[in-house]
Amino acid sequence: MKWDDKPYYSLDYEMKHCFGEKVYRLALNGGMTCPNRDGTVGKGGCIFCSRGGSGDFAASSLLSIPEQLASQKALIRRKRPVQKFIAYFQAYTNTYAPAAYLEKIFTEAINDPEVVVLSIATRPDCLPDDVLALLERLNRIKPVWVELGLQTVHENTSKLIRRGYELSCFERAVSALRSCGIQVIVHTILGLPGESRTQMLETMAYLNHSDIQGIKLQLLHVLRDTDLASCYESGSFAVLGMEEYVQLLIDCVERLSPDIVIHRMTGDGPSDLLIAPKWSMRKRTVLNRIHAAFRERDTWQGRLYDSDLYK
Repeated sequence: MKWDDKPYYSLDYEMKHCFGEKVYRLALNGGMTCPNRDGTVGKGGCIFCSRGGSGDFAASSLLSIPEQLASQKALIRRKRPVQKFIAYFQAYTNTYAPAAYLEKIFTEAINDPEVVVLSIATRPDCLPDDVLALLERLNRIKPVWVELGLQTVHENTSKLIRRGYELSCFERAVSALRSCGIQVIVHTILGLPGESRTQMLETMAYLNHSDIQGIKLQLLHVLRDTDLASCYESGSFAVLGMEEYVQLLIDCVERLSPDIVIHRMTGDGPSDLLIAPKWSMRKRTVLNRIHAAFRERDTWQGRLYDSDLYK
């Protein structure tokens, strides 16, 4: 099986296969906060998280969901004709609200005729039974994805970044979501302070044997006005160089089953907030180097054909 000549199962390929054309994300803001910010779990959020709650590219929460959808569509259509979209609730923790409110905003998004998928970024500790029941109902209308911010399987690192929940919580959330028939996408960060290459690959090995359907591989970004920025500026850790990241990324992908959809390979940091690494701003250059590096390896062709090797 070939995926548009890429040695990994890309989200772009998956969307074209399912919907017959390219599908674009609409980044939405449901107006929520996070239990790791309001004192329920902690204050200040994870050390890498910006004031925008990782939703710096999302629409304004002052707009209604239909207004956000319209404004985001207009931005995309200035550059290209697009007919199908993923409604992506991105900013902060998007199940951290009463189920009645979530039903209102999620239904507004999923009922848009041009929206083909509802994707919800949240925390594993914010999925009570009534929210799971809501997601299961919505999943009967159109596909619902839940994106869980795991970042790492290592407890020492999770404490350092103030993740605020244990790995067992993540495992329970994945099990509950899969019991509802909902696809799970996991966010990971490569280059977290103090983590070795071996530890990062251990996270991949763990996820490869979890019941997940997609993964986002995110380069660590140091953003202004975060606790991570203070650590970086004190010299307590160094960010990854481009070639170092590229080779690490390929090592990670090669340890994942080809059945797992790769939703992200690098990630974007807002130019006005990004402190380091500056090379990550050259997204096209980075992606071209990643694809070239895959082809330089002797084993990449094998991934295109034999998914059973990765079980």
